Order: sequence, then C-alpha cells, then structure tokens
Amino acid sequence: MTESETRVSAELGAGTDAPAGRPVGRNRAPSKVWLDPPSFPKAAGVALRDSQLRHNLARATGTIRDKRNRVAGELPDWEELRLAGAAIKDDVLAGLDRYLLQVEERVTAAGGHVHWARDAAEANRIVIDLVRATGAEEVVKVKSMATQEIELNEALEEVGIAAWETDLAELIVQLGKDRPSHILVPAIHRNRAEIRELFLRTIPEAPRDLTDEPRRLAAAARAHLRRKFLSARVGISGANFVVAETGTLVVVESEGNGRMCLTLPETLISVVGIEKVVPTWRDLEVFLQLLPRSSTGERMNPYTSTWTGVTPGDGPQTFHLVLVDNGRTDVLADEVGRQALRCIRCSACLNVCPVYERTGGHAYGSVYPGPIGAILNPLLHGTASDRDRSLPYASTLCGRCFEVCPVRIDIPEVLVHLRGTVVDDKRGSRVPDPERVAMTAAAAVLARPGRLGFAETVSSLAGRLIGRRGLISHLPPPLNGWTQARDAPSPPPESFRTWWRRRAAAAARRSAAARRSAAARDSAAAPDSAAAPDPAARRSAAARRRRSE
Repeated sequence: MTESETRVSAELGAGTDAPAGRPVGRNRAPSKVWLDPPSFPKAAGVALRDSQLRHNLARATGTIRDKRNRVAGELPDWEELRLAGAAIKDDVLAGLDRYLLQVEERVTAAGGHVHWARDAAEANRIVIDLVRATGAEEVVKVKSMATQEIELNEALEEVGIAAWETDLAELIVQLGKDRPSHILVPAIHRNRAEIRELFLRTIPEAPRDLTDEPRRLAAAARAHLRRKFLSARVGISGANFVVAETGTLVVVESEGNGRMCLTLPETLISVVGIEKVVPTWRDLEVFLQLLPRSSTGERMNPYTSTWTGVTPGDGPQTFHLVLVDNGRTDVLADEVGRQALRCIRCSACLNVCPVYERTGGHAYGSVYPGPIGAILNPLLHGTASDRDRSLPYASTLCGRCFEVCPVRIDIPEVLVHLRGTVVDDKRGSRVPDPERVAMTAAAAVLARPGRLGFAETVSSLAGRLIGRRGLISHLPPPLNGWTQARDAPSPPPESFRTWWRRRAAAAARRSAAARRSAAARDSAAAPDSAAAPDPAARRSAAARRRRSE
C-alpha cells in the first residue's frame, strides 16, 4: 500500500459515530450548523458514555502521535525550528497591517482581486456575489477551516449553489450531513461500514458490490469527484500560508484533490484568515518543515501547491482573495490571547490531549475542537454563551499541548487567562452563581477556626456514614456529578488540625516527662549534705579550735 493509500486508510479507520448531541453555536451571529449550544460538560457527558468512541479516538490519536514523535525526533534542531516559527508569527502579528497591504499590492499586481471581510456574513456575501457573477450553480472546494468557520457551504446552499467538498474525510462529513470532529481527520468518529452504507445511499455511481475496504471506498469517492472536477467552473479554497513578498498562496495536502480544485476551474476564490501571512519564502521554509511533521507525521506533504494571481493559459483565469477578520483583530488586542493567532492548524495539540481523547471533537461545538479550540473559540466569540464560557475549563492544564505545538502557543497560560475573564464577567451580577455561592460559603467557614473545626467534624462523620473502605460511590446533588464517573475519597476520620493538636499535646507531654526524668537523675547524682559539710563551716570550726588552744 502506498503512503497516500495508508493515509486514506487512516481516514477511513474503524471509528464509530459520536452520539448525536445537541448542535451548538456561537454568540456573535447565530450559527446555522451549531445551534443551541450546550456547555462543554453537558456535551462531553454524552460522548463519555460511548466507550467505543473513546477506544477509537485513543487508537487514532495514538497512531498519529507516535508518527509525529518519530519524525520530529529526527531533527536535531527541532526546538530551534519551533522558536523560529513562533518568532516569525509574532513578527507578522506585530506588523500585520503592513503585511496585509503588501499582500494586497502583490496579488493585485499579479492579476488577482482582493476583498476584505469584517465578519462571516460579509465574507459569505462576497463569495456568493462572486459565484453568481460566473453563472455557476455548483462549486468544488478544497478542505478549508476558514470556510467552515464562516459556514460558507450553508450560505451557498441557501441561495441555491451546491458546494462539493473534495477532501475525502470532508466529503464523508458532508454526505452524512454530519459535523467534523478533528482538524486533520474530520470523519475520525465514523467507521468503514458506515461509510460504505453512506456511499451506497448518496453516491449514484457507487458500485453495488462496494465493500468497506479503504481502497474501494477511496476509488468510489474518486470516481464521484472526478465528474465534479471536470464540470465545475468555480473552485473555492483556503490557504495554509500567504507569502507577503510575492502575494503567493500555499495549500498543503495529502490526496491531490485540492490541486485539481486549484487548477481545473475557470475561477478560483480563496477565503483566508488575516493571520495566515508569512513575510518571505525563506520564512515559509520553516513552516514547511514544522507543519507536516506536526500534523500527519510526515517529513513533507505529498502535495504542496502554490499560486500567484493568474497566469494566461494556465489554471484559473480569474482569482479572488477574500481576507477575513471575523474576530481576529479582537484577539490581536489581547496581550495574552494573541499568541493563539500563531496557530497553523496542525492538530498536534488534539492528538496529545487527554480530554479530547475521551470526548472527541463534537463536544467542543465548533470547527475548532481540542485545546486550540478551547482558547480560540472564546477569544474569537467572547464568553457570553454557555459553550464559550465553559471551554476554558475543558482542560487538565497538563501542558502537553504546549510541548508539541510547533509554534509554541502556551495554551495552558491562555486557558488560565480566559478562566479569569469568565470569573471577572460574573462579578457584580445579581444572578446567583453556584460557584460564587460555594466560594462565599467557603470563605465564611475558613474565616473562623471554630467554623472550620465544626465543618471538619461534620464531614468526617458524614464520610463514616456513607463511605465504604475509604471511598464514597454516591454523593447527593449537586455533588453527584463527580460520583457518576468515579468514586470520591472519604474524608479522613481525623482532620489535620485535630491531628496537629493531638501531636503537639503528645510532644508536650513527652517533653514534660523528659524534664522530670532529668531532674530526678540530677538529684540522685548530688552528694549527701550531712556527710559533706559546707567548706565555710569547716573553716569556722578550725578557727575556733585554734583560739581555744
């Protein structure tokens, strides 16, 4: 099996569907895909009941993680590359206005057209108008996180334009009317048998004897997409990087479908976040070493496509670049959170995260799952919704995400920063908050030694009543959420303060006994006063004897 087929096989691995939880959404503009957002704990609770999902995620992320560790370990200057990547990104963010104007100038000089979009609605409106101007009724798409973020497919569908995903995993998600659950492998939660049934149901040209063998599934998808490639007049892409010095866009991929989208249509529209800029081709060299090793565990991507404007007689003859803000300038204004804009969407943080490995991507309620999603979503959208307010707590703060991030985003630092923001937002609110009520009660108890001692005595007695062998299996509400998935330790039979007082009293008794024993020994060792008269008395008696003589 070729390396490409191995990757396809991984994307068609033996996963299972994540349970269908409530769709979720964001604050700034109501989402059509992620509606009625639950908090992360509620969504994760659904996923945690699917043991098969956890098994499949652990196996898939473990495989990718091991490949990444091997190829990253081959480079003696890996840490220097990470430092260089972070420094380049920080330089871009510090001079983003200048670099973006340079991009506009270079793209325009190369025959392209640049459009600026403040938010998702404006970006979608621009793309719709551009597609309508061509008269096309369908488009083919390269895998793009930016277009998922602005929900471009749904916006195009509303006006009667069909958007076909050409990345194999994205096609599976689209045909199943599903949601992506991983940045790199969006259909990681589906198994091959489900994909076979999906293809037989939704792809007219799929052979009736189709099996769930990865090669056969990939061939069925290829045959289906080939007709789309040859007939589509408009292609839509994102970009992994935009080189400012030449206005060149870069897309890296593993399957080759993206390259067909970028070369066959007459019109190409690229939707790109404003943070995707790198200053020079030499800077790009750093990221072309970091990205493949961190994402797919490869030394280089099989397909790296670059294009600058238009070239007469070669590829699309009309090119549009849509630069999207959609909250990024707000993130840039956050001194701690702005480092999240370094992200190159490699998904390395997902593959090492113990929380993601157990809950999967759907629990995060966004196209950006995992640790990076836990910071990027609240930074982009604010913390007004239940989902975004809960995401900073979707982490153990173990720090593994920072250790593998190719551009050294300190995700734990940003998570703690965002937790502070969530707490600050609650201050002054008249609505009772369970956490604030609990902290107020704790402050009252801890303020007086007597109250603390009483609370310790009560908890110790309660632990003896409901605990068995040092563990409590069932706690009453609202603490029962803890014991639904694990046992709680029983309170110790003796509090630290009681133990300390008992220890101090015992030490005092031992000290007093030691002093009495020492005094007794000294008394026993002293000479008898009658047998040994005082020296002064002896001298006085001797003087009297001499006078009498």
